[in-house]
Amino acid sequence: MSPPSADPGRSPVRELLADATYVRLWGAGGLTNAMRWVEMLVSGLFAYELTGSAFAVSLVLMARALPMLLVGGLSGAIAESMDRKRLLMAGQAATAAGAAVIALLAATGMLALWHLFLSGMLGGLVWTNELATRRRMVAEAAGPQRIVQAVAFDSMTNSTTRMVGPLAGGFFYQAVGVAAAFAIAAALYLVALWLVAGVAHSQARRALVPRRLHAEVLEGARIALAHPVLRLVLGVTIVMNVFGFSYAGILPAFGAIAFDASPVQVGLLAAAEPLGALLAGLALALRRGPQPGGAVFAFGSMGFLVVLAVAAMAPSLWLAVLLLMFGGIGTAAFASLQTGLMMTHAPVEARSRVLGLTTMCIGMGPIGVLVVGALADGLGPRLAIMLMAVAGIGALALVLALARR
Repeated sequence: MSPPSADPGRSPVRELLADATYVRLWGAGGLTNAMRWVEMLVSGLFAYELTGSAFAVSLVLMARALPMLLVGGLSGAIAESMDRKRLLMAGQAATAAGAAVIALLAATGMLALWHLFLSGMLGGLVWTNELATRRRMVAEAAGPQRIVQAVAFDSMTNSTTRMVGPLAGGFFYQAVGVAAAFAIAAALYLVALWLVAGVAHSQARRALVPRRLHAEVLEGARIALAHPVLRLVLGVTIVMNVFGFSYAGILPAFGAIAFDASPVQVGLLAAAEPLGALLAGLALALRRGPQPGGAVFAFGSMGFLVVLAVAAMAPSLWLAVLLLMFGGIGTAAFASLQTGLMMTHAPVEARSRVLGLTTMCIGMGPIGVLVVGALADGLGPRLAIMLMAVAGIGALALVLALARR
């Protein structure tokens, strides 16, 4: 089914929300992403309360990103050969089952760290398909004239979930406990499954030849590395996930040690950057005219790293919250244009594979999470986050130099 052409006199967001396919995919993404962030914060708080170690928290949260590094490239090749709608539904069913098991273990007093690690691995495996399945379906539902606006609006929603999810996670943990938090997550994963089940979807599929999957991934890598914009996206994605977003892995410890924060205040700290990204993402979704390009993507990312370095040393919780909100402008540019640039510059027949490579670059995040966790245990969370952000500024400058060659 081909998407309707864009009407220059109508709001891009109104056009998108009039498309039932887009709305179902957008709603499913909002629910699953919100519950993912609830699970991550609740898991981190439980791990820190149990062990008192920032490194233990980083290990639990690292589990969600590890599958992206290991099988991210393959996920793109698989998504070009198998029905993307069915892949998406299977992932939502699996995460619902996993959350229900954790809720049961918590309710019976049997929950241990290794359970959360395995649950995180399952969630990360499902998350691996996000770009190559749901995000690609969102962009295709919008049509070529509305890709950036569609992805920006979807990213804005993701920013909302990254804001609401931690707040809800902190509230759930403090008010109703781990079991209720994961039970709510399981129920909402099933609602997302129902939304996707109603999507009308068709796609051209390649033959699935397992022995050729690695060759197809390598072909996708050659395509991406030969194109300056695609090369830029992959490099910036690695830097942001290793040096920038890894700060979230020690947020419970950062809030507790630096500001003596309660679980709700830790949730507020975690919600600050997504709130800034939400406001900036809305501006991107509503804008008209030429689509922004690689310069906005790169310098937005650089701006976030600079602000993160300053926020890490903030003398008060509220100043750190304000700075992270401001840094959200940069992450909105990063999140909105990451998929948009890939969809507009990658060849149609290789888009899922290139998006799979982007997922693999996102999966480099565990390296940063482990490093920042170890630094936090040795030097304290403030200095750990600041050092990682400064290193990220240097790494991003190198990526920009290499992308222009």
